[in-house]
Amino acid sequence: MEQDALQSAQPLAARMRPQNLDDFVGQQHILGPDGLLRRLIQSDRLGSIILYGPPGTGKTTLARLLATATNRQFREISAVLHGVKELRTALDEARNELASGGTATLLFIDEIHRFNKTQQDAVMADVEQGIVSLVGATTSNPFFAINAALVSRSQVFQFEPLSIEDIVSLLQRALNDSARGLGDVEVLASPAALNSIAKICDGDARKALGILEVAVLSNPPPVELTPELLANSVTQKSLIQNEDTHYDTASALIKSIRGSDPDAGIYWLARMLESGEDVRFLCRRLVILASEDIGNADPQALSLAVACMQACEFIGLPECQLTLAQTVTYLACAPKSNAATVAINTASKDIREGRVLPIPPSLKDSHYAAAKSKLGHGADYQYSHDAEGGVVAQDYLGVERTYYEPVDRGFEKVLAERLREIRRILHRGKAENEQA
Repeated sequence: MEQDALQSAQPLAARMRPQNLDDFVGQQHILGPDGLLRRLIQSDRLGSIILYGPPGTGKTTLARLLATATNRQFREISAVLHGVKELRTALDEARNELASGGTATLLFIDEIHRFNKTQQDAVMADVEQGIVSLVGATTSNPFFAINAALVSRSQVFQFEPLSIEDIVSLLQRALNDSARGLGDVEVLASPAALNSIAKICDGDARKALGILEVAVLSNPPPVELTPELLANSVTQKSLIQNEDTHYDTASALIKSIRGSDPDAGIYWLARMLESGEDVRFLCRRLVILASEDIGNADPQALSLAVACMQACEFIGLPECQLTLAQTVTYLACAPKSNAATVAINTASKDIREGRVLPIPPSLKDSHYAAAKSKLGHGADYQYSHDAEGGVVAQDYLGVERTYYEPVDRGFEKVLAERLREIRRILHRGKAENEQA
């Protein structure tokens, strides 16, 4: 009786958790017939695993099902609510149970990335000895958020957001289930309505079932899932932004602009703005990109990016999104060149790995009279403006090196033509210097 009362108080998403692995929806890349996790379960070699992925994709549910499928006791700890004391108690109980010939324990640690290094270390010995099968769940990249030693002793499985088809099947299951779902309520749900919910929830099953529950239970039956009803059953959409998605989305933005796709660039820009991204971070990335990926193919790109940074600082949101959109689309459509980037990287590598070149005496500072008369600083220097065309046959480096190679695009095509003539003259200067 008490159990029934507690279950009825649970939200729909909790009540509709699958009872066995066959009912689990999604993640077929790891749970399909050839999936590694499926094979580990079938061979009873589960060991310790880390489930990494966004909320509402089934990490907690799968942990419970793994305990059932492998005949282990299920023990759950939340890294948000519990500390080392509760963790040690759980480990001691698991050790005593195993020593007395009892059932092995699957220890599920939710939000494991929230444990600090000491707390994560506390489970290491028991994981190594096989006292527990650890299943850790995290929404943060485990290779950054979890101790390397613990990650190396675990299989890491990445969860993907559920597809629209997966979400629709879960919603339909909830509408048909009279025992745990909404099957005892008359609901008119068209495929279009269920698809609408599936799109809104961004692959989060918990969110989708929550929307359905609000829509159905907040209205008298029969309930027709209309667009208006669904819109009133959803709070303002919030995008999940953690350290991983921050850098992943920024990477998608930069790579889209570099790839000359303004439509993709605008989408990733909008997503970052809707996620509450720091505008200064966006501006810095665009200024860097203007030099790194466009360079002299379109010198105006850097000016525009810097102007965008100044305008955003002056205007602020929401209006500065217009300036950002203008800049992103311009940079995406601009001709691309990383010639200047390659040049500085190659020169820096030469300096780090090779012998530092001496400064030619003619280029040394000669504003002290003694430096010129006694040390020869500045001797034989030729003033470029005195030469026809502003270029003299003079050696500025002392060795033969080519760092800057303009591409045949945009303004750099013009620079390349001029540079060929400049280098012809400079090469003559090097030859004369060597003969001297």
